[in-house]
Amino acid sequence: MSRSNGQQALGMSGVLIAALLWGTTGTAATFAPALSPLAIGAVAMGTGGILQALVAWSAIIRQRRQIWQQRRYLLMGAVAVAIYPLSFYASMHLAGVAVGTVISIGSAPLLSALLEFWLEGHRLSRRWMWGSAVGVTGMGLLTFAESHGSQAVNTHALVGILLGLVAGLTYAFYSWSARQMMQQGTSGRAAMGATFGIGGLLLMPVLLLTGAPLLHAWVNAAVGIYMALVPMFIGYLCYGMGLARIRASTATTITLLEPVVAAILAVVWVGETLPLMGWGGIVLIVGCLVIITVPASLLTRRPQTQAV
Repeated sequence: MSRSNGQQALGMSGVLIAALLWGTTGTAATFAPALSPLAIGAVAMGTGGILQALVAWSAIIRQRRQIWQQRRYLLMGAVAVAIYPLSFYASMHLAGVAVGTVISIGSAPLLSALLEFWLEGHRLSRRWMWGSAVGVTGMGLLTFAESHGSQAVNTHALVGILLGLVAGLTYAFYSWSARQMMQQGTSGRAAMGATFGIGGLLLMPVLLLTGAPLLHAWVNAAVGIYMALVPMFIGYLCYGMGLARIRASTATTITLLEPVVAAILAVVWVGETLPLMGWGGIVLIVGCLVIITVPASLLTRRPQTQAV
C-alpha cells in the first residue's frame, strides 16, 4: 500500500469510528427525558468543543498567526458548530430519533458536495455519485420505514425534518471550513480545536439557560458527561484526524453509518420497531460505504493467471 493510500485508509478509519460513536447519541438522550434538546446539544457540543480546544491548545498557540489569517473560515465554522447540535437534537425530539438522525446526517453528503461545487468548482467522481445515490436511497427507505405507521405527518414532524436539513447544512459547512484551514497549512488539531472551541463558547449561554436539569438527577448528569466526552470529544478527535486526510464530501458520506447505528440501537435499547424496508435501507447504506471507502483497485481486481 502506498503512503497516499495508507493516509486515506487512516482517514476513513477515523471517520468510521466517529460515526459509530455519534450513532449512540440519540439513544443516550432517551435516558434523560428531563433534558431539553437545547440542553443536550449545548452540553454535548459545547463542553466537548471546549475540551477539544484545551487538548489542541499548544498547537493553536503555535499556529495562532496562521489561524488569525484564516479567521473568516474559523468564525464561519464556529457559528456552524454552534447551530448544528441545537438543530440536530431538536430535529430528533420533534421527528423521532431515527428520522431526525437520518435527515440530519443523510443530507450532509449532498449538501457537502454542493458546497464543494459552488465554492470550489470541484467535480465529484462518478464512483462517489453512485455511492451517494445508493446511500441516499437507503436513507429514504430507512426514514419511510421509521415514520410510516408510527405517527401521522404533523407540524412537529415537518419542523423536525426542516431542522434536520439545517443540521445537515451546518455539519457540511463546518466540515468544509475546517478542511479549508487544513489545506492552507493549519494542522488538523489546531483547525478543529479552534473551530470547536469557539463554537463551544458560543453554546455556553444556551447551556446556562437550559442546563439546570443536569444537576437535578445523577442520570441526567451521567448522560451529559457521556455525550460530552465520548461522541463529541473522542468522536470529533477521530473525525478531525480523518478530515485532515480525506475530502469533506467523502468524510460526510462515510458518516452515513451514523443513522444505521442509531436505528439499530433504537430497536435494541429503546424498543422501537424497524420494518423490513428499514433493514433494506440499512443494507443499501452499508453498500454505499463499501462503494465509497473500499479502494477501486480492490473492487476491480481480477485474479492473476500464472504463465505456463
